[in-house]
Amino acid sequence: MTDYAVLFVDDEQNILNSLERLFHDDELKILKAISAEDALELVKNEEIAVLVSDNCMPGMKGVELLSKVRDISPDVVRVLMTAYADLPVAMDAINRGEVFRFIEKPWNNTVLKETVYEGISRFRIIKALKSQDESSMLSLAQTIELKDKYTRGHCDRVARYALLIADALSLSEKTKKEITYGSWLHDCGKIGIPDAILNKPAKLNEEEFELIKKHPALGVDVAEKAHLSDVIRNIILHHHEKYDGTGYPSGIKGKDIPLEARIVAIADCFDAVTSDRAYRKAYSMEEGIYLILSLKNSCYDQELVDIFISCIKNLSQNECALALEVTK
Repeated sequence: MTDYAVLFVDDEQNILNSLERLFHDDELKILKAISAEDALELVKNEEIAVLVSDNCMPGMKGVELLSKVRDISPDVVRVLMTAYADLPVAMDAINRGEVFRFIEKPWNNTVLKETVYEGISRFRIIKALKSQDESSMLSLAQTIELKDKYTRGHCDRVARYALLIADALSLSEKTKKEITYGSWLHDCGKIGIPDAILNKPAKLNEEEFELIKKHPALGVDVAEKAHLSDVIRNIILHHHEKYDGTGYPSGIKGKDIPLEARIVAIADCFDAVTSDRAYRKAYSMEEGIYLILSLKNSCYDQELVDIFISCIKNLSQNECALALEVTK
């Protein structure tokens, strides 16, 4: 982690010193700035992964600073530290895409550390995706899977299933490659979801599920910053849409859902139900097929479901075993 720099900005030196002590034992490069102007100079001259700024500073406010940082170095993950009275300002900044997270003062050390390391992970994702390197993309997807021991190998299996449909539709090699990348990266937004929710051995409550539902938008934001193709972005953003319009995050339906997202949605569901999860055991292949068939038109495109089931049934026994292989 020593290659990653974290910049703290506050007009009170004692606060900067406290923050530096908090991360003293961490393998990070800690930078400090006592004004927004000093922070901007550091941003111009250093590669910074995460910037944490107080909002209420003389002269330039934290929100304005982070907005300028976005223009100068958009990959920097920006965190606003704010008093309770400034929460509407912080939420507005988040909604405008200027801020990744906010930390309320006085801060909780654990929450602050978790936020900084989430920011570093996000920075790493953007850097890896910008390389457009296939091995980096797959490695990144596998790293994200490590957050949930039950999803090991999931992204690769989703890609295999999705390509069965893509091959049957005779899609171009370029599109098939993008579907592969989108399948690998469809859950990249989960890097920002707490492990306790991803690994909860019971049904999520409403608040937890609302948080889970944010992962497509979190993921596509990263994909946009990495300048990934529209096909890959569509998969990341829309793989939880449903054919009847009851999905998320946009509630679009039918053919309004991009074809590539409709394909990966089927592949994602089939692998999810035929793999062990924290809250249930895996379905058999036959049970998985029955479930997918029962969801035609409500959740999934009927034509694509029929193609997928036909492809699955035509797999040899050895191919089926490989497709359902779960890394122990």
